[in-house]
Amino acid sequence: MSSIILLGMLSACGGNQDKDKTAGTITNAKPSEAAPTVTDTKAKVQNILFFGTSLTAGYGLDPAEAYPALIQKKIDSLDLPYKVINGGLSGETSAAGKSRIDWLLKQPIAVFVLELGANDGLRGLSVTETSTNLQAVIDKVKAKYPNVKMVMAGMQMPPNMGTKYTADFKAVFSNLAQKNQMVFVPFLLEGVGGVAKLNQEDGIHPTAEGQQILAENVWKKLKAEL
Repeated sequence: MSSIILLGMLSACGGNQDKDKTAGTITNAKPSEAAPTVTDTKAKVQNILFFGTSLTAGYGLDPAEAYPALIQKKIDSLDLPYKVINGGLSGETSAAGKSRIDWLLKQPIAVFVLELGANDGLRGLSVTETSTNLQAVIDKVKAKYPNVKMVMAGMQMPPNMGTKYTADFKAVFSNLAQKNQMVFVPFLLEGVGGVAKLNQEDGIHPTAEGQQILAENVWKKLKAEL
């Protein structure tokens, strides 16, 4: 993978924070505008919360093209009793996510998919700080819903961030997944990062086709939990 292209792709998670903070959401994830409203009249239907950055929000695409929505289609095709909530927000850092998660936990969730931390890496924030913030998010989810099933989506930094930092950053996700007994997706952007035809014209956000690959990367780990 081209380290330059990957760096550019990940930069979008932070660089477009002011441009579009709600792109690609299935339910509105801006706490200042509305409370979560995803419900289902069937008592058996349970919520799956995807919590992350612009990669989860599906920046630049129709909401139906973001990978959480694509996973909803897979769920529906199998007639499984789950409803997807897209809690992706462009520019999200682990520290911001630690604050925002409380609002999203106002609705019950059965499965929690965590995709967060890339913006921390691009800013060169302390790996320890990122790990601490992500653990805080995990702890809040577990405290509110003790029986929740959890999935961790891993992220990586390009080599030009430095060998030690890159290795330490990558390890954060696998370490937290193991510590908290979470299902682990090693690298959300596997097969997409650095592939021009799978990214939008800006070269940093996945196209609709790219999002399909992200959906497959997550689905092959998530499906067994449903």
